[in-house]
Amino acid sequence: MASVRFTVTPTKAEDLPGVSDTSPDISSRSGARVRFGSRESVNRSDPLSEASAGVANTGGGGAETPEHFSMDQGDGNSKISSVYINNTHGMDDDDFYDRNLALFEEEMDTRPKVSSLLSRLANYTNLTQGAKEHEEAENIGEKKKASKSPQMGTFMGVYLPCLQNIFGIILFLRLTWVVGTAGVLQALCIVFICCCCTILTAISMSAIATNGVVPAGGSYFMISRSLGPEFGGAVGICFYLGTTFAGAMYTLGAIEIFLLYIVPEAAIFTDGGAAMLNNMRVYGSICLLLMSLLVFVGVKYVNKLASIFLACVIVSIVSIYVGGLVSAFHKPHFPVCMLGNRTVNGHNVDSQCRKTVLLPIKETEERFDGNVTVNYENDTVEPTIIPTLAPVVLEKATSLWVAFCHSDELNATCDAYFAANNFTEIQGIPGLASGIITENLWSSYLSKGDVVEKSSLKSSQVAQPVPGDNPYVFADITTSFTLLVGIFFPSVTGIMAGSNRSGDLKDAQRSIPIGTILAILTTSIVYLSSVVLFGACIDGVVLRDKFGDSVKGNLVVGTLAWPSPWVIVIGSFFSTCGAGLQSLTGAPRLLQAIAKDNVIPFLRVFGHGKANGEPTWALLLTALIAELGILIASLDMVAPILTMFFLMCYLFVNLACALQTLLRTPNWRPRFSYYHWTLSFLGMIICLALMFISSWYYAIVAMVIAGMIYKYIEYHGAEKEWGDGIRGLSLSAARYALLRLEEGPPHTKNWRPQVLVLLKLDEDAHVKSPRLLTFASQLKAGKGLTIVGTVVSGNFLQSYGEALAAEQTLKHLMDKERVKGFCQCIVAQKSREGISHMIQSSGLGGMKPNTVVMGWPHAWRQSEDPQSWKTFINTVRVTTAAHLALLVPKNISLFPSNSEPCTEGYIDVWWIVHDGGMLMLLPFLLRQHKVWRKCNMRIFTVAQMEDNSIQMKKDLATFLYHLRIEADVEVVEMHDSDISAYTYERTLMMEQRSQMLRQMRLSKSDREKEGNPGSSSSRPEAGGAARTQAQLVKDRNSMLRLTSIGSDDDDDTDGGERDRVVSGGGGGSTEHHRRVQMTWTKEKTSQYRATHSGCSTPEGFRDMLSIRPDHSNVRRMHTAVKLNEVIVNKSHDARLVLLNMPGPPKNSEGDENYMEFLEVLTEGLERVLLVRGGGSEVITIYS
Repeated sequence: MASVRFTVTPTKAEDLPGVSDTSPDISSRSGARVRFGSRESVNRSDPLSEASAGVANTGGGGAETPEHFSMDQGDGNSKISSVYINNTHGMDDDDFYDRNLALFEEEMDTRPKVSSLLSRLANYTNLTQGAKEHEEAENIGEKKKASKSPQMGTFMGVYLPCLQNIFGIILFLRLTWVVGTAGVLQALCIVFICCCCTILTAISMSAIATNGVVPAGGSYFMISRSLGPEFGGAVGICFYLGTTFAGAMYTLGAIEIFLLYIVPEAAIFTDGGAAMLNNMRVYGSICLLLMSLLVFVGVKYVNKLASIFLACVIVSIVSIYVGGLVSAFHKPHFPVCMLGNRTVNGHNVDSQCRKTVLLPIKETEERFDGNVTVNYENDTVEPTIIPTLAPVVLEKATSLWVAFCHSDELNATCDAYFAANNFTEIQGIPGLASGIITENLWSSYLSKGDVVEKSSLKSSQVAQPVPGDNPYVFADITTSFTLLVGIFFPSVTGIMAGSNRSGDLKDAQRSIPIGTILAILTTSIVYLSSVVLFGACIDGVVLRDKFGDSVKGNLVVGTLAWPSPWVIVIGSFFSTCGAGLQSLTGAPRLLQAIAKDNVIPFLRVFGHGKANGEPTWALLLTALIAELGILIASLDMVAPILTMFFLMCYLFVNLACALQTLLRTPNWRPRFSYYHWTLSFLGMIICLALMFISSWYYAIVAMVIAGMIYKYIEYHGAEKEWGDGIRGLSLSAARYALLRLEEGPPHTKNWRPQVLVLLKLDEDAHVKSPRLLTFASQLKAGKGLTIVGTVVSGNFLQSYGEALAAEQTLKHLMDKERVKGFCQCIVAQKSREGISHMIQSSGLGGMKPNTVVMGWPHAWRQSEDPQSWKTFINTVRVTTAAHLALLVPKNISLFPSNSEPCTEGYIDVWWIVHDGGMLMLLPFLLRQHKVWRKCNMRIFTVAQMEDNSIQMKKDLATFLYHLRIEADVEVVEMHDSDISAYTYERTLMMEQRSQMLRQMRLSKSDREKEGNPGSSSSRPEAGGAARTQAQLVKDRNSMLRLTSIGSDDDDDTDGGERDRVVSGGGGGSTEHHRRVQMTWTKEKTSQYRATHSGCSTPEGFRDMLSIRPDHSNVRRMHTAVKLNEVIVNKSHDARLVLLNMPGPPKNSEGDENYMEFLEVLTEGLERVLLVRGGGSEVITIYS
């Protein structure tokens, strides 16, 4: 359908010709799209209908081509404008868009308009952490319904949730015990260190959270996107485990409050030391099950209860402060019974802290019947009858006497300390104005089983162990400063609550820093002031009494509360239950986010849930892990575990901020500017120190778990690129190292082969010799630099896709062979130019390759195209010019793979000329690999007639001894001998073949220059004869050479090549079939010459059969033949033979002769590695 565009000057629609009120609505037609535009008024239609109309236009059938016509109303002449390329998007809502940005029309397919980009960014909504990547989420977000914009501010969205998560069970159950055990000064130190750790972490977290939009997910998202998937996954799992164990800790705290302070009668187990632990396990498991079911039913109920739980926390804390102030004027009555300076368990004191009581005789019977009040005495040891003038009384033993003497008889044998000391009663809450803080300043650490004592009271010490069944208050665990740090630290965690809710915040980048830091400051002030308040109001023995046994089982912090201890008991119970529910709610979502990120494959199942997205499987795993914490059953044992995981999480948050700041990555632009890398580094050091201070073995376990997860993600996890800081750190470290390497050439001691492997691809982009890469991996043994390169023939603009495909092929092969390195693909018109460019440009700075590995050209003799061996020789020359070492494995297909280790055998080194020690070093490096490890090394060197072979052998053995290389040494003597007829004949045929092929190429170029079809057929004899003679020499050469065991060109020189019928001068010749079966000897050679001397060939080829070989070529051939005889004789059974590779001739006319020399030198050998040094020493005898 035609698309018509009208540009009109008048502003009224009536002025348009052909358009009236009776005209049908143009915009409703699907057959044409009409645009009205003017500078004064623009009639816009609905963008949705316009877009659909645009689709209808472009998708409409018919043979017409969509065109644009521009009709100018001013002059009445219609001009056809150029066709718009990017017309299918239907961007008709901007009249001046096509006109003003016509230059960029071709870019619009891939690059959006700025206005649309800004619109998408403005409508960005925070997403569930880890569910989708940003790009996918933004694309999908346009299809979803417009959700409500988040409206939560700093106070409700960050400050209060952080308060609720930070204030926890430790404040109510353990802070008084920490103050009493460590003393006020050390307790302040513990609180200060922990709060410093969190405030520094909050500063780092604020910087990360304000560096762009942070989807809901908190610390895991920040760490993974800042430090990479490996660190993110490892720390994410640690944070998840910490949150899960926090749920277990809160559950145990709730059960401890329930069983000790609310309903002590509910205990199932009562006898034995483990009775309390078993009660905790039973009730803890039941409570965990109920809370898990509540979370499974619906999180909305948990969120609705959150405000109630927070109110309980605030009311409880306020009651503590009010009680502390009231105690200055009115002391709460909580007496503590002391025997000497030892604290007595209040459960055994039935309203009297005495050994005996005095009862009147008459009232004794009434006391048993009517429960009459009596007077007490404490200084009577034996029953005494008072004179009749006074009332008659009787001395009676109290419950404490029975507890210490195990009898109610006054003459029973009692505990020695009991007999030597008297009971006294002190006030458990002396009050704020009592000055008790002077006693509580200093620490009083106890070992397990020690009695809680008051040092200011006098006592008669008895040197004997304290019986465990006496009713004292005992320490249940051995305490130390480090233990208290581990127990207290969970009370300052929870600072991530604000960042976890970033999706609900109106302005997350402003609210998270302010709300989190204010919450930490608030809680820090509360903790620090509480330490001073407890130390100033409560006696030390009560503070050190963890479970409140001295005050008749009351919660210690509850004794200070106003108006009643039940305010604290009930408030702390509900707040603890709420904190446990929050942990059981947050932990499964964190695990689900990690699973959906797909960085840890085996966690993928936990990414699934109910239809509404609730993480069912993750909740099940969380409940099982929390049950492990419940089975530990001790709050003091669980707290250090989650301390480790939280500290590790905070450590990496600080590391992420410090790393990003130091690297100065361009994307690091936090809106929160009150940070510095030194603060982050200090926070990281404090976190690490706290980990080992609180529990070094837990710290090691946590690090091992994180390390195992890190390595698992590194090797088996999904590859993610999140622009993380570790990658930036790697770049900075690589840059620094490269600049250091650039300062000078590497010392001989540091030389190692930095390998450039040249691979050739076939037409289907498959590697022709993959064993080259296998050999390179065996040579490197995972060390040093490996670059795998190939050359794609063609033009870069047209062959870019082929280059990418070739690069992927190389990467796949490198992964298969487990070669760590880089691949490089160069597009060039000619292969030799591409190889030359690659050798020149590969590597960077001091990490340039110093060794080139390339394959031997296959079947170079049978190939009529000389490009393969010419490229080979050109590469040899280029590597020589670049002072690079060159390794050419021959018969590479017979080299062992990585799964085929050699069980025995030798690696033979033929040291002909000194090449810097490459021949010595290569076998040593190969034997580091498992394939060659069991092979022994033999070194052969050649002695001439004038050399002393015995002395050479001694010198060589001494040299190897100083090199610390174990090898057998042998000197081979090569006597001067006359040049054999075989050598002469071999040289002759080599030169004949070279000259014939040269003539054949010249005749071919002559025919191409004539340029008409008739010219090529005008001289059939010349071309045909040239091919015939070339084939003749080729066949002679093939039959003459020794049968090479497993040679590379055996497959290409089978009978199919030899039996080929070659036509000369247009006629077929059948005598070639007979020639295949001939055994070539000198006699048959001369006979063949005499018989075929009159062959119908041009004059030049006939003269070729009688030429004399060049003397220098004869000498070179003689050397090759003699060396080959010696090498085959000595090393025919070797697993690998290494020998010096002769250099190519300076004159390029002798290139083919050079290939023949190398072929003769290596004939009869199964595996050969030709080595050419780079001109520098690579091995030294010095340390």
